[in-house]
Amino acid sequence: VQLVESGGGLVQAGGSLRLSCTTSGGSARSYAMAWFRQIPGRDREFVASISQNGGSTVYTDSVKGRFTISKDNAKNTVYLQMNSLKPEDTAVFYCTAGWLWATSSVTTKPETYNYWGQGTQVTVSS
Repeated sequence: VQLVESGGGLVQAGGSLRLSCTTSGGSARSYAMAWFRQIPGRDREFVASISQNGGSTVYTDSVKGRFTISKDNAKNTVYLQMNSLKPEDTAVFYCTAGWLWATSSVTTKPETYNYWGQGTQVTVSS
């Protein structure tokens, strides 16, 4: 399974971006999916996860109310809508997919996921 992210870029603080992640070689309906982000020199950080069936989501506290994860199984794509962006959101964002223990399960743990994309850079200027 390959994951390809898109939608990153440079935006001013307060602006919005929508990241997309499309699967190939496997259907998005078969996986729970998530977004992580990483700043150079720091560990990869959980951002948001959505269950296989799309009915459950979880967010890290710092993005609650600003970011929304969603899934379009027909398009094999997961999205991360990011609003009210802050300079501290600057990072490389990674999409990931994995099989969890139930179709409604979500997890924040990176070791749980099986496949990772190459990442897309998001830069928020102040």
